[in-house]
Amino acid sequence: MTIEARKFGGAILYGVLTVFVIAVVASLIFSLLLRFTDLQEQSISLLITIISFLMLFVGGFMSGGKGKEKGLILGGVTGLIYTAFVFLFQYLGYDSLFTLQQTIYHLCYIVTAMMGGVLGVNISGGKPRES
Repeated sequence: MTIEARKFGGAILYGVLTVFVIAVVASLIFSLLLRFTDLQEQSISLLITIISFLMLFVGGFMSGGKGKEKGLILGGVTGLIYTAFVFLFQYLGYDSLFTLQQTIYHLCYIVTAMMGGVLGVNISGGKPRES
């Protein structure tokens, strides 16, 4: 395995772990709010969707920042791994495929993670270009 592949693999793992840590924390907060307040799931569904997009953006951003180049690819793979994990969880755990709406959401999640990856590379300074 080349050094570049290890660097990209580490960056993607870092981004995916960031996504799942944020997901666990957000899930804990929302579950406590739903349990101990009068809130209904329908009333916070838009907030949950916004948090999901932010979560994928931050994961892509961390991936791109850690990899320092090819942020589009790093963010995209981060989003793909998240989508694959959710798909496998749903398919193996609940025996159901993605609906059309879920497919559209997950495509948008991947694009959002790609944008985060690009921004992460650009803000982290990226790899200096040779003239």
